[in-house]
Amino acid sequence: MMSASPLSSELVNAFRDDGVVILRGVFTPWIESLREGIDRLMASPSPLERSYQPTNSAPFFQDLCNWQRIPEFRAFIEDSSLGVLAASLMGAREARFFHDHVLVKEPGTSLVTPWHQDRPYYCVSGPQSVSFWIPLDPVPQANALQCVAGSHRWGVDHKPMRFDGTPLYAGDDSTPMPDIDADRSAYRIVSAVMEPGDAVAFDFGTVHGAAATLGAVTRRRVFSARLVGDNACFADRGGKGSPPFSHLTLQDGEKLTGPDFPVLATAA
Repeated sequence: MMSASPLSSELVNAFRDDGVVILRGVFTPWIESLREGIDRLMASPSPLERSYQPTNSAPFFQDLCNWQRIPEFRAFIEDSSLGVLAASLMGAREARFFHDHVLVKEPGTSLVTPWHQDRPYYCVSGPQSVSFWIPLDPVPQANALQCVAGSHRWGVDHKPMRFDGTPLYAGDDSTPMPDIDADRSAYRIVSAVMEPGDAVAFDFGTVHGAAATLGAVTRRRVFSARLVGDNACFADRGGKGSPPFSHLTLQDGEKLTGPDFPVLATAA
């Protein structure tokens, strides 16, 4: 059962209009536990680990879908305000968990997270979605997540690319991502200094990216949680995408259900 919205109408409206808001201090009590969970995960990564080690660069660790085996992650997802916050932002009757994603950029990582939307990578479709980008370390402006306000309403899913610059899906003739860095003044880019416990909440259709951490002096640990709202359905990506969820037996267009996707909050 979902209690009254813990968020102001201004924040909820901003999320609807901009596809991104910054939430201050909403997860502070969980930060130390999530750090412990990341330590546990990095000591024993899953088969879905996707780490990068660019030449002459610090590594960029990534892993996905570990909430059912890392107790600290499970406790956060099931017991924190995550579901209630998600439902409030989406204006949804229910908030259903989709997946978790851990990203650890060590200081001196040269790899840039290129501008992209998450939606075309994901095996889910539906009108409501939210991703929480939760830093577990202080993040200076130079290393903060950057989101293009309003891009979730552009009405297009841009061609999903791998980090090596190749298309994710063979024969994909969808619209390429515009060169945002070529004229940043043409866009309203939302980013901010972040503290542990803060979160960036953004729609799956929001264009976003992040810089390298070449000038950083500390690592940038991030726990991301992705949720969907009402009428979310499985979108068959042929076992590709991020995460692949290749074990699912759902058919394209069926309601997204099952033990991987628990409902975290429901309206009264």
